[in-house]
Amino acid sequence: MPNQTPPAELPITGYLDRMSCRPGGSLAVKVSVRDATPYRVRLQRLISGDPNPAGPGLRFEDLSAQFDQTFPGRRQAVRRGSYARIPAGPPRDAGACTWSALIAPGRSDREQAILWESGGGCTVTLGHGPQGGFARLTWPGGNVSLETGRALTRKRFHRIWLAADPASGRILLGVESLEYGHRLFAKAVAPDLSLPTGGGPVLVAAADAADPSLHFSGKIERPAIHAGAHESFPATNPALAAWDFAIGIDTTTITDTGPHGCHGSLVNLPTRGMIGAFWSGREVCWRHAPSDYAAIGFHADDLNDCGWETDFTFTPPAGLRSGCYLLHVSCAAGEDWIPFYLRPPKEGPHAPIVFLASTFTYIAYANHARGNADAAYKQRVAEWGAYKHNADDTPLYGRSTYNQHDDGSGISLSSRLRPILTMRPGYLTFNDARGSGLRHFPADTHLLAWLEDKGFAFDVLTDEDLDDDGLDALRPYKVVLTGSHPEYHTPRMLDALETYTHQGGRLCYLGGNGFYWRIARSPALPHTIEVRRAEGGIRAWAAEPGEYFHQLDGALGGLWRRSRRPPQRLVGVGFSGQGLFEGTHYRRLPASYQPAHAWMFEGIAEDVIGDYGLSGGGAAGFEFDRADPALGTPEGTVILARSENPPASVTVVPEELLSHISTLSGERPEALKRAEIVYFRTRGDGEVFSTGSITFCGSLWRDGGFQGPVSRLLENVVRRFAR
Repeated sequence: MPNQTPPAELPITGYLDRMSCRPGGSLAVKVSVRDATPYRVRLQRLISGDPNPAGPGLRFEDLSAQFDQTFPGRRQAVRRGSYARIPAGPPRDAGACTWSALIAPGRSDREQAILWESGGGCTVTLGHGPQGGFARLTWPGGNVSLETGRALTRKRFHRIWLAADPASGRILLGVESLEYGHRLFAKAVAPDLSLPTGGGPVLVAAADAADPSLHFSGKIERPAIHAGAHESFPATNPALAAWDFAIGIDTTTITDTGPHGCHGSLVNLPTRGMIGAFWSGREVCWRHAPSDYAAIGFHADDLNDCGWETDFTFTPPAGLRSGCYLLHVSCAAGEDWIPFYLRPPKEGPHAPIVFLASTFTYIAYANHARGNADAAYKQRVAEWGAYKHNADDTPLYGRSTYNQHDDGSGISLSSRLRPILTMRPGYLTFNDARGSGLRHFPADTHLLAWLEDKGFAFDVLTDEDLDDDGLDALRPYKVVLTGSHPEYHTPRMLDALETYTHQGGRLCYLGGNGFYWRIARSPALPHTIEVRRAEGGIRAWAAEPGEYFHQLDGALGGLWRRSRRPPQRLVGVGFSGQGLFEGTHYRRLPASYQPAHAWMFEGIAEDVIGDYGLSGGGAAGFEFDRADPALGTPEGTVILARSENPPASVTVVPEELLSHISTLSGERPEALKRAEIVYFRTRGDGEVFSTGSITFCGSLWRDGGFQGPVSRLLENVVRRFAR
């Protein structure tokens, strides 16, 4: 096995059991200190998370007078890699036995376990690696190893089996290509051979129940243990244990269809609803033909739950107002910040404004390794005093749904039960030549700092809160403000927002590429979101044919547009173009000067809006949304301003194109590279204001303060909406 450098570990870090709570509630705090030294925890309120010296800076309200404690530190391990654990395998005597499975390996450059069993001082490992299939058997006083001698073809299904007979000492390892019929064998004789007698632990996709290792990356289907030594398949004797992964696809349990019911559970949430070796293609939804989806995609880098012990329980002190808070943890070797949102009391009082934190988007991008943390990036981090750790250099805490697994398959599941480096104040995503280079959590503090500066009373609410509580979460508020990139939503969230605006509520969509991907959640795994990147859309990876349906809820994944709920229907605009992290400006259109809409532009003399900013240097940038009646932009929607001079890097999103020269709307492709600021009233006298650009909120700041046309425009709208 090749030498592997252990992933970098932060000096101190942690996470919470939840991202939000109400007064009187509590948060379980899980901290790991690499050197196991004491650490200090202080409470802060986050005002601004932008470290750019030309911007509002990193601004915290020190609340250590209300919480400042020291705790004994301990190192808590991160155990990556998914597998199935069966507490007790099938009971049997010490006679001949066969272990088998169907596999489609994702990689073959290291040894990986497929089936592992232990009992009575004996262990059996069936696996594959650089030399093809392998088997390792150990027993008191002896051991034997076999290899078939040729690497297996990646992503092609093979049958692999190990047959052993203590009576004769004969051992046979076989591999058969299901696609081509090729077979390879390795044989040995061990006169003193002993095998596990059953009843001991069994693992699928890993070895060693005490300290799982040799994690498998790829698909496994129909693992089984048979009585007798079988030199070929199908086996003549019934299986002692046969785990059917087509059962319970939306769960974390695996079912044994054999006579002993040796059921098990999945660790670190591998990917289910995967096409198996005998997928017919007649159905593309696993709910309709589960037997076609009898494979599980295991990965050595899966991490669904760090599983750390709780160090202490934190109850926010009474009297704190709703907002974004931090637990600042520090030890002799370093520091970190663990964020959470404090909601108002359920019974109120409530502010008229609520900021909807895009926490599902934060989780989708959690620890996104972009490959851009070069020397220039790190120099800027040091010069600005920005958050010093980056996801490129720190794979230990898992990757994002914008990354791929170690076998090249896309990461479709992401969890908040782990340290999320990208969700830290001062985290730089880009070395932005014209601005700060912030995205998501820290970028949204541009809006929070602006609200603070303008003296607006506001509450906060998270995506998870909205999905859990539905419309009730929004009822107390006159206006809802999104952040810069509210991209990921469940059906319940869209239902709540749409009903809210149709019942008189006001919504300000202050970003771009919003309401784009459909995601799934499960009550059994509330910390997890799932996205299947099905046909269409700007994607970091594409789901394989037949694997478009979520395992968590069985619904079709992909763009909300594919489910006939394009963002234009909710907020009037939808994703149209994307470029590098650079911005341009808007130009006001005649409608903005009409008496019915001029109130939004009161105090703004300029025709050009936002030719400056902390995000790419312009208010219209990176990802652009535009109106389109054919996609649901409501009748009566007014386009107030439109971006112009798109940067050369901007391309049209693929779902808008029929070919390289024709589009669904009939416009020229170049014409779709635009962001539009729109306003409309709903049929229930609600109001919606949308800006259509990710970089808009970065232009709330200008020339040393929250001033200028962008700031004034939003202030006019929010003050009117909040009345």
